[in-house]
Amino acid sequence: MQPTHRSSRILLPVRMGWVWITLFLGLTLNLVPTRALPGVPDFVALVLAFWCVREPLRVNMGAGFWLGLLTDIGYGSALGQHALAYVLLAFIASTMSRRLLWFPPAAQALQMVPLFLMTQIVMLVVRLIAGAEFPGWEYFFTTFTTALLWFPAHFVLLLPQMQPIERDQNRPL
Repeated sequence: MQPTHRSSRILLPVRMGWVWITLFLGLTLNLVPTRALPGVPDFVALVLAFWCVREPLRVNMGAGFWLGLLTDIGYGSALGQHALAYVLLAFIASTMSRRLLWFPPAAQALQMVPLFLMTQIVMLVVRLIAGAEFPGWEYFFTTFTTALLWFPAHFVLLLPQMQPIERDQNRPL
């Protein structure tokens, strides 16, 4: 009889160095000058939400605040625009983490769409309050491209934690 669970892999504990490298890589990808194109994913939001779901005690609202401030400085946007959005994203992703981990990555991506949309709306509202014009409806394409990247990001970000499939018959785990 085949087991009903999806995976027999046991994940190793996450190394915080890997978490910070991926967050820095997400920040670097966000600062590449492609923001004028519609639908460019928000890599910081993706990686931050992923680690807030996977490691809510280690990556939290403080990381979201600092990454948001660095993003604001890098874009030259209203100071606090991304910081506020990323803090809210980190808070909600952390509170949803225990529930989200029960689902496969594709279902997790669907449940992350409202969070990424909320992040975009918060940034848009702060931008509009600061006096900017409405960027158009294509501004929200970022929500869906970021959610589409959740599935591959799930496997790439967990890659260093995965143990090999080969099992030693002399060990119980």
